[in-house]
Amino acid sequence: MAGLSGMRAEDALAAAEDWFARRGWTIFPFQRDVWQAVLAGRSGLLHATTGAGKTYAAWFAAMLRGAQQDAHRRQRRGLRVLWITPMRALAADTLRSVQAAGDDLQPAWAIAARTGDTSSAERTRQAKCLPEALVTTPESLSLMLSRPDAQEHCAQLDLVVVDEWHELVGNKRGVQVQLALARLRTWRPGLPVWGLSATLGNLERALHVLAGGAAGDAVVVEGATPKDIVVDTLVPQHPSRFPWAGHLGLSMLPRVVEEIDGHAATLVFTNTRSQAELWYQNLLLARPDWAGMLALHHGSLDKAVREWVEQGLKDGRLKAVVCTSSLDLGVDFLPVERVLQVGSAKGVARLLQRAGRSGHAPGRVSRVTLVPTHSLELLEAAAAKQAVKERRVEARMAPDKPLDVLVQHLVTIAAGGGFMPDALKTEVRGAWSYRHLQDDEWQWALDFVARGGQSLTAYPEYHRVQPDEQGVWRVRDAAIARRHRMNIGTIVADASMHVQFLRGARLGTVEEAFIARLKPGDHFLFGGRVLEFVRVHEMTAYVRRAQGAKGAVPRWQGGRMPLSSELAHAVLAQLQRAAHGVFDGPEMLAVRPLLDVQQRWSALPGPDVTVVESLRSREGHHLFLYPFAGRAVHTGLASLLAWRLAQAQPATFSISVNDYGLELLAPEAFDWPGAPLFDDGHLLEHVLASLNAAELSQRRFRDIARIAGLVFQGYPGGHKSARQLQASSSLFFDVFRKHDAGNLLLTQAQREVLEQELELGRLRATLQELQRRAIAFHAVKRATPFGFALMVERFREKLSTEKLADRVARMLRELEHAARPEQDA
Repeated sequence: MAGLSGMRAEDALAAAEDWFARRGWTIFPFQRDVWQAVLAGRSGLLHATTGAGKTYAAWFAAMLRGAQQDAHRRQRRGLRVLWITPMRALAADTLRSVQAAGDDLQPAWAIAARTGDTSSAERTRQAKCLPEALVTTPESLSLMLSRPDAQEHCAQLDLVVVDEWHELVGNKRGVQVQLALARLRTWRPGLPVWGLSATLGNLERALHVLAGGAAGDAVVVEGATPKDIVVDTLVPQHPSRFPWAGHLGLSMLPRVVEEIDGHAATLVFTNTRSQAELWYQNLLLARPDWAGMLALHHGSLDKAVREWVEQGLKDGRLKAVVCTSSLDLGVDFLPVERVLQVGSAKGVARLLQRAGRSGHAPGRVSRVTLVPTHSLELLEAAAAKQAVKERRVEARMAPDKPLDVLVQHLVTIAAGGGFMPDALKTEVRGAWSYRHLQDDEWQWALDFVARGGQSLTAYPEYHRVQPDEQGVWRVRDAAIARRHRMNIGTIVADASMHVQFLRGARLGTVEEAFIARLKPGDHFLFGGRVLEFVRVHEMTAYVRRAQGAKGAVPRWQGGRMPLSSELAHAVLAQLQRAAHGVFDGPEMLAVRPLLDVQQRWSALPGPDVTVVESLRSREGHHLFLYPFAGRAVHTGLASLLAWRLAQAQPATFSISVNDYGLELLAPEAFDWPGAPLFDDGHLLEHVLASLNAAELSQRRFRDIARIAGLVFQGYPGGHKSARQLQASSSLFFDVFRKHDAGNLLLTQAQREVLEQELELGRLRATLQELQRRAIAFHAVKRATPFGFALMVERFREKLSTEKLADRVARMLRELEHAARPEQDA
C-alpha cells in the first residue's frame, strides 16, 4: 500500500476503513467521532473503557491528519505526532500497537520511542532528525524542550496525544505536561491535543486541564461500546467478628491458588511491593511446580526483569504474575483471563483500571475478583461492586500553582532557546494550573531562577538564568544547563540502592533506609528470593542467595492508600442498609455476624449518623469515632480533636487511625462535648496548631527543593544518599525560614502538607458532614468490632510481631467469649 499521503480526505478515510475491514474489525462510532474532530482541528478528551479501542482512535486520527496536512504543504521529514505516556513500559507497548497500521498506511513515517530507556545511539540519531511519530514520557518531553533547536524540531507537529490522562491530571507530572503543551501551542497555534482515559469522574474539568487556554473549542468523546465488568469476591469461610488489618491475608492462599489453577493466565494485584513479595513467595511455596510459570512485577525490580515478565505475559508463557500498580496502566496482555485484587483497591477508578487488564479487547468481559485481607474488607467489596455498577468514579483535581514545577520549567525554557518574560508569563497562564498566577508570584519565580531569591544571591550556582543584551533570558553557564537536564522531572522518591549479586545480575532497587538497618549476614526477601546481605559499596547492596526460607521484607515508603471519598460513601450506604436488616449479596451476608455484634454492643454508622463510643480499660479512657473518611483524613481529624479537647481540659492522647475511624486514648477521664468539636471554623489555624507542622513541612520541602533545582541529586551512577539530600534540603529550609521568610517554596511546602498529606479540603468536608449527621453516643463495656480494629492498629506500632499475635489472641478469646452467650441466646 502506498499510504495515505497525498490522498484526498475522503479517500484517506476509505483506506482506513478498508484496513479495518480486511482484518474483520468493526470501526466504532466513537473512533469515527475522534477522527472527524481531529480532521476539523479540534482538541478533546476520549473517555472509553479499557480495551475498547482508544489507541486506534487516536493513532488513525493522527495518520489521517498527517495526510490532510500533507495536501496543504510540502512534505518534509520530522516530527508529526507526539504521543505522551506516563510509563516507559507503556511506551514500548504503544509502539508495538501502532507499528502495523503505521507501516501499512503511513509507510514513510518513522515511529520510535524516547524515554529514559532509549539508548545513547538512538538519542544521537534523534538529535539530528526526530521520527515522524515519537512516543515519549513527560520527563523526556521536557528534556527535548531544553534543547536550543526544540522549536525547529516541532515545526511540523500536527497532533499531540496524552495517553492515560487520568494518571497524570492530578499530580505534578501532569502540571509538567500542561506547561510543555502551553509551549507547543505557542509554537504551533491551533495544535490539536487529545487525552485518552478510561477512569475519570470529572470529564469536563479534566478536558479543561488538558486543553488549558484552548479549551473553548475542545470536545469530550465518550466511547459507547458496551464493556461488561464483573466484580466478585472470594468470600472466606470463617470471617472473624473481630477483625484487624491483614488477619485473613495468607489464610486465603489456598483459594487464590485454586483460582489461578483454573485459568490460563492471571494477574494478582497487591497494593504494596512488600505484599507482592510475600504473596509471590508463598504462592511458589504452595505450588513449586509453577516455578518458571509464576512471576513477580513491581517498580523496584530491574528493568530487564520487568520486560521479561511483560513479554512472558504477552506470549502466554506465564500462569500468573503477582504485581502492583506497575501493571495498572494500558499495557495490552490479551492472554490474561482473570484479575485478582488482594485487599481492597481503596478506589473505584483503581479497581476499574485493574479489572481492565483482563479481557483487554473490544467485546470481551473484564473480571476482577476481590480477595479480602480482613473481615471489614468484605464491606468494602460490597460497596465497590455497587459503585462499579453505578460507575461512581473518583474525580482527579489538578494541583494549583506548584511553584517548584514552574521554577524548573523556567530553567528548561531558558536552556532551550531562552524566553522573554512577558510573553512566557502569558504562555504559562495558558496552563490550567497557572491560570490564576499572580504578577508578584511570577516576579518571585523570575527572581528565584535569576539569583536564588533573597538569601542565595552570594552563590553563583543559583544564578541560573540571566537576560542577554536583547533581553532574552537564557542559561548562560553550560555546566548549569547540563546539571539541570540531568535532574528534569517531578518524580521524587526516597533514595534507592541497587541490589546486585556479588558475581552476577542486578536485581533492582530498594530504599536506602531499609538497607541501612541490615547487618552483614541478615536475610531479606526481594525479587521473590531470600537473599543474604553481604556489604554496601557505592550505593549498591551486594547479596548472595540465602540458605534459609525466611527473611525480612523491605518496607517501601508510600504504600498505604487511603479510602477514596466515593468508596467511603458507598460503604456508609451499605451500613445504612445493614442497620435496617438488609444484607444483599454474599459479601454482606458473610460480614453480617460482625455487623450484628457491632449493632448490639453499640450502633452502625451511616450517611446520616456518626457513631461515637467511649470505653474504660486498663489502658485508660478510650474514645472511638467512625466517620469512614479514609486514613489521611482521620489522621488530621484525630490530631485536631485531640488538640481541641486538650484546650478545654489538659490531657495527653495516644492516637490510632484506619480507613474507618479513629481512637483517642488518654490516661485520665475526659469529657466528650459532642458536636462543637466538629466546627470547621478556624480549621487551618487549629490543624497547624495540632500538628508538628514545621516537621511535616520540612519533610515535604525536600521534594520541592529537588524539583526546583536547589538540590542536585547527583550524576548518573553517583546519586546522593537520602541522608545527604535531606541534609541539603534541611539547610535550605532553615536558611529560608531565618533569612527569606517570604520564600514561596516554604508556603508551598505547608500547603502541600495540608492539601495532600492531610487532605484539608476533604477534612473540611468531613467536618461539615459530621455537623449534619446525628451523633449516636455509646458507653461500651468492651471493644466493639470496629473499635478492636483500631486498638490493634495502635498495638502494631508498639509491639513486635510475636507480642502482637499474643496480645490479639488474648483479646479475641475474651471478646468471642463475651459475644457467644448472646449468639446462643
